[in-house]
Amino acid sequence: MRKLLIIEKTQKMSALEEIQIKNIDHLGIVAGLIDEIGIVEVINEKLGIDKREKISSGQVLKAMILNGLGMVSRPLYLFSQFFEDKAVQKLLGDEIKSEYLNDDKIGRVMDEMYKMGLNGLFIEIVLSVIKKFQIETKYSHLDSTSFHLDGEYKNEIVKEENEEIIKERPILITKGYSRDHRPDLKQCVLDLIVSNDGDLPLFMRTGDGNESDKAVFGKILVEFKRRINLDSIMVADSALYSQENLKIMEDLNWITRVPLTVKKAKELIQSVSVESIEDLENIDPEERELIAKLQEKGYKWKEMIVDYGGVKQRWLIVESESRKESDWQRLEEKIKKEELKAEKLLRKLEKEEFENLAQGRYKLNQINKLLKLALIKEVEIIEIVSKANKKIYNFKGKIELDNEEIGKKRQEAGKFILATNILDEQKIKSQEILKEYKNQQGSERGFGFLKDPLFFADSFFVEKPERVETILFLMSLCLLVYNLGQRELRNSLKRAQTGVKNQIGKLTDHPTLRWIFQCFQGIHLLTLNGIQQVINLKKERSFILELLPSSCQKYYL
Repeated sequence: MRKLLIIEKTQKMSALEEIQIKNIDHLGIVAGLIDEIGIVEVINEKLGIDKREKISSGQVLKAMILNGLGMVSRPLYLFSQFFEDKAVQKLLGDEIKSEYLNDDKIGRVMDEMYKMGLNGLFIEIVLSVIKKFQIETKYSHLDSTSFHLDGEYKNEIVKEENEEIIKERPILITKGYSRDHRPDLKQCVLDLIVSNDGDLPLFMRTGDGNESDKAVFGKILVEFKRRINLDSIMVADSALYSQENLKIMEDLNWITRVPLTVKKAKELIQSVSVESIEDLENIDPEERELIAKLQEKGYKWKEMIVDYGGVKQRWLIVESESRKESDWQRLEEKIKKEELKAEKLLRKLEKEEFENLAQGRYKLNQINKLLKLALIKEVEIIEIVSKANKKIYNFKGKIELDNEEIGKKRQEAGKFILATNILDEQKIKSQEILKEYKNQQGSERGFGFLKDPLFFADSFFVEKPERVETILFLMSLCLLVYNLGQRELRNSLKRAQTGVKNQIGKLTDHPTLRWIFQCFQGIHLLTLNGIQQVINLKKERSFILELLPSSCQKYYL
């Protein structure tokens, strides 16, 4: 009897061992997008396949992207743990086990990609995406951000003054202007050029922590044009606008904001009145619709031809109603602060005693230099004889607001200037210049995505600058995969004239892929007696899969 119980218990345990549940969640979507792009094939072709290795370099990179878009904030040093409960064989290949994804293998692949050239690898993948998915590249947007890092990062290489924009040496991890408001930490810089079609990163470049946008933006755009030969209009913020950059970019088409440090720009913003376009009847319907939309949002503009830095260009003086109101509010706050500051300075001045009038007036003049919107005027001079029988002077004054300067500030409120070297209005209209500059937020959204704690932001534990650069390359690839998936989904929804439910249960044709990822949590791969089945794939999830590239569907259906 005891033997029968032992045999029955052993059989039950054996049956349990034949049941296995692994997570797929949203990672099947990510894996499918990677397959659709062909990233594994590009990397294997460039780095080669060693038949002695149990996992190829391309598969390792695929695993890194899955980790990066895993939404669990697990950096690379927890890489193998991340895959412990995942359906690794389903996602990466039949023969792949999670233990193959160890630190040594990951490190070797990262080093091999760095030696091969990260920019070249990224461009090859991007060119494939542009061609396969017919990405619109009429406009490209350039921006940069910084990532702070902990650790020493001793720099053994000295920065050369006139070196190429794409450097052969590793980046310098050092202190510089911090967009993260962490000036106490060392940092590095990531430059991205993204498309106006889906915010896809088209070009990535890593930079030194103390690098100036103004010094490199022009060179980056020239390098982008050289390496990705696209007839694209380059859009960037005011860091691009300098006489040196305008000369460098003589063969490029560009749109940028003119900094108010340019004297001509300051004068125009203070003197030019901007009126709304009233007569829209004789304008092309599409143009009329865009103008009407911009005017509804409180924009109006005036165009003029300007010569600056030896380059003839169109300047668009733009006024934003919402920006004007906020500028006026800030101006009122500044005026109040200035009056309080002036009162303190005046009280201090009136307590001082001067041996002569010239000394007192010099002090008054120095005080007025500290004020920008107010002025302390001399009202009365009191002559006193001191105990030592010397004449001394006290100054009495009054505070007046500098109405001329305040008037200039009011005139400036809500205004900014956009510039382009495209003089032909048929190639790009004024309203399109404004619209595309506003689309500059695409690159900012990309940086916000990369810095989200759920993604790669916590991965900066690596000790070598080369590895930091490779992490930035991986982050840029994650952004490419994510934004491509989001673009494809939204385009499918628009073509089908339908939507998916958002967080509050309403239909939208503009969902974020992050929300879709959340919708796919709880999908598992059940293996029972060697037979695999995806479970918990509900009707709405199946509908979403039909809208995504076919490579995504094979991981679930």
